[in-house]
Amino acid sequence: MRCLHWVNDLPRALEQIHYVLKPDGVFIGAMFGGDTLYELRCSLQLAETEREGGFSPHVSPFTAVNDLGHLLGRAGFNTLTVDTDEIQVNYPGMFELMEDLQGMGESNCAWNRKALLHRDTMLAAAAVYGEMYGNEDGSVPATYQIYYMIGWKYHDSQAQPAERGSATVSFGELGKINNLMSQEKKSQ
Repeated sequence: MRCLHWVNDLPRALEQIHYVLKPDGVFIGAMFGGDTLYELRCSLQLAETEREGGFSPHVSPFTAVNDLGHLLGRAGFNTLTVDTDEIQVNYPGMFELMEDLQGMGESNCAWNRKALLHRDTMLAAAAVYGEMYGNEDGSVPATYQIYYMIGWKYHDSQAQPAERGSATVSFGELGKINNLMSQEKKSQ
């Protein structure tokens, strides 16, 4: 799934996904998260605060990566993998970015926001965006943070962790592995 950032009750959605999986089934998903569009968020907040005396959220909130692992575990998934990737896309300006977001169907879904921003607030936000984050060529960056996740539904056939204390090698010995490898190469 790639639209999980739109889900209002993410813990419940992950529980339902886990519920429908067969034992030893895998869930693979991706979603926007964390610092996605932080440049736009900050620019709008600064401009709206300065022009209108306060601000409302105009960029949807996103889940933090450390929360995602906890949510997957709480939903019942095991053998979790959560990875993050950051992509930066340059736009001619803030208005082109917002037009692109609207075209992707990624407008803000927050209920507690003001429906409209005043024209002078939008112009001020564009100026703040360009001043704080603008590139030398006049374009502005937009950061998208993407979380990739994999979780398995438990089954008896899955590999189990070894018993605590059953290790035959200490982590302290791992530091010596390079020396052992170079000695082995010399002896050959």
